[in-house]
Amino acid sequence: MIPQKQAEEAMISSLNQSIERDEREDEKGDDQLFSLRSLLWHGGSVYDAWFSCASNQVAQVLLTLPYSFSQLGMLSGIILQIFYGLLGSWTAYLISILYIEYRSRKEKENVSFKNHVIQWFEVLEGLLGPYWKAIGLAFNCTFLLCGSVIQLIGCASNIYYINDKLDKRTWTYIFGACCATTVFIPSFHNYRMWSFLGLGMTTYTAWYMTIAAFVHGQVENVTHSGPNKLDLYFTGATNILYTFGGHAVTVEIMHAMWKPQKFKYVYLIATVYVFTLTLPSASAVYWAFGDQLLDHANAFSLLPRTGWRDAAVILMLIHQFITFGFACTPLYFVWEKVIGVHDTKSICLRALARLPVVIPIWFLAIIFPFFGPINSAVGALLVSFTVYIIPSLAHMLTYRSASARQNAAEKLPRFIPNWTIMYIVNAFVVVWVFVVGFGFGGWASVSNFIKQVDTFGLFAKCYQCPPKGPPSNHTAHH
Repeated sequence: MIPQKQAEEAMISSLNQSIERDEREDEKGDDQLFSLRSLLWHGGSVYDAWFSCASNQVAQVLLTLPYSFSQLGMLSGIILQIFYGLLGSWTAYLISILYIEYRSRKEKENVSFKNHVIQWFEVLEGLLGPYWKAIGLAFNCTFLLCGSVIQLIGCASNIYYINDKLDKRTWTYIFGACCATTVFIPSFHNYRMWSFLGLGMTTYTAWYMTIAAFVHGQVENVTHSGPNKLDLYFTGATNILYTFGGHAVTVEIMHAMWKPQKFKYVYLIATVYVFTLTLPSASAVYWAFGDQLLDHANAFSLLPRTGWRDAAVILMLIHQFITFGFACTPLYFVWEKVIGVHDTKSICLRALARLPVVIPIWFLAIIFPFFGPINSAVGALLVSFTVYIIPSLAHMLTYRSASARQNAAEKLPRFIPNWTIMYIVNAFVVVWVFVVGFGFGGWASVSNFIKQVDTFGLFAKCYQCPPKGPPSNHTAHH
């Protein structure tokens, strides 16, 4: 037992040394700029990872959770948030274990990751082979693509509540151009300042929503009839599954850390903080407006217009720009690897190479402007696999042999006494999410999505906009 423990410790310390050596080499160079650059730009600490996870987890979803509560009812809404939050933290933990396993195996083979960002599909390929790489790549890329589309739709949906002179589709064109500038941010190291600001923005918005709802009080004859329809119930549940499924970028955030082994509980602590934002805001807005939310996927549309609300809208817009970068950066990495420019040092060359990724996202946001329903559909069809089922199955298969379990780079957590219980927990996650998330959730959210297409049509000019008076000039000529 002792030699094995020593071997493990040696392996972990060599992993640490190689990461630190890469970091030191990166940080040579401009000594004058070093202190400012590292303060704003070059983050890799546990705190950076925590800010990245927490600010990435709740963005636009914060505004759709009251809508989910109106579909689920108050009690189910609160229980499901806590349940999926813990489930999401568990699978993020599994992903971090698999990343450490993959990286320590590669370090033994003297593979250097100096100019290379490890991604989830590479972890799957290294541990389980090419078929798993294909599955991981397909689900992850599609999910990130849809996530980026949702951010663009959200931008247009939010700005409309401040300035409705332009319709939402025109705002989508404008924000697509703004979000394209994320091609210049090289990697997750460089999101230190952004993720710090992003979390401040969602914190402000969540508490603004909570206080504004209480100040406004309940609307006249408020009704809280949810849950009253099965399809709406599962649509709402799937939106919450989506809320705590923000870890398609977990591996990239870990890779940007100086000591990735410390990531294990970061996601859980981030989730606990996120609960302090999502539970009060969703409950308060649902308490105030009740069933009115069923027709208002964006909570901003019901809250009275004040300076506080406009500030929240503007902050959420900036946050969406950051989240767009978060969702798109892994796609940029994949594309760079495909066309062979991932190793290059030139930021401009990489930015130019990344542009083709932004264009389809822009186009999809204009075709499907359905804010709210699209979150649920993505949750059921993509997040259920990417975030919950695939990591759990991958963990079970990676450690299926006795030797793999014995030589695991990371030991079992303290609260799980043996591998049997580990397998039972993982099997539960797979079955629950497949049946409830993918099965029922898929049926409900896809039928809801089709209903939106039938009602508003594709390329809808202004989705869920309040009707205006006589048509003004800009609606007369297209």
